[in-house]
Amino acid sequence: MPTYLALIYSRDVDWTLPEYAEITKEYNAFGAAAAAVIKGGQALYPTATATTVRVQGGKGGDVLTTDGPYAETKEALTGYYILQCADLDEAVKVASTIPGAWDGAIELRPVIEF
Repeated sequence: MPTYLALIYSRDVDWTLPEYAEITKEYNAFGAAAAAVIKGGQALYPTATATTVRVQGGKGGDVLTTDGPYAETKEALTGYYILQCADLDEAVKVASTIPGAWDGAIELRPVIEF
């Protein structure tokens, strides 16, 4: 059965704050409804907490870090689920019920099994 990474792009906020309790309930409801295909996943802190790592000059080069994400956007990567579905059609059906799809976007990427 194929595995898909469902990347959630939504408002860049701190989902741990009380004002997001209602949408958090929606995510919990999604998790319960899709439990059969969810194999993992987490919410992410806002992009302001991110650190971007680059290696200048390739392998063995200088390690450079910068605060925050590479680019500023209205939507940011805010979480992900690992879904094990029969096929892409099922993954799309499941992804359409993730609350982030309602006012953001869900990017589905097949996972390479090595």
